[in-house]
Amino acid sequence: METTRIPAGTPVPGRPDSFRDVIYVWEVLRGLGITIRHLIRNCLHMKDLPTLQYPDEKRVYGPRFRGRHRLTQREDGSPRCVACMMCSTVCPAGCIHIIAAEHPDRRIEKYPAVYEIDLLRCVYCGLCEEACPCDAIRLDTGVYEIVADRRDKFVVGKEFLLNERERGTL
Repeated sequence: METTRIPAGTPVPGRPDSFRDVIYVWEVLRGLGITIRHLIRNCLHMKDLPTLQYPDEKRVYGPRFRGRHRLTQREDGSPRCVACMMCSTVCPAGCIHIIAAEHPDRRIEKYPAVYEIDLLRCVYCGLCEEACPCDAIRLDTGVYEIVADRRDKFVVGKEFLLNERERGTL
């Protein structure tokens, strides 16, 4: 196979030759024109935009939406969780922290003395819900407004997960 050398100074096909083409002024102006055209069209047709006025109008989510976590309860009000650690093991974000303790009722082996979820680390994948053998944790609250003023308030405990159905955090 023989190669041919291109002499120095030979123009490369497709490369701009003039200074005007090198600085791309016309392409920048064309892009700016498209942006201004969209801005004017959106300003004149505001009612056609898919924007919600958030505090007044809330988005309706489908039935498969995963909201904030909740712990289910037994008939006596204690958590249904048996502290098997399956949810914390399967969690890809590692946001579930459980400390197990002996349950006073001999029919129930363990219960979670501490059950915490860091809502900022959670990716809401639902694997904890799928892994739980006793259906103790669910993501069916429908709460998506999870706000707080400090980072430590996003770590919610067992009492909050058992009792709070409306609010996102403390």
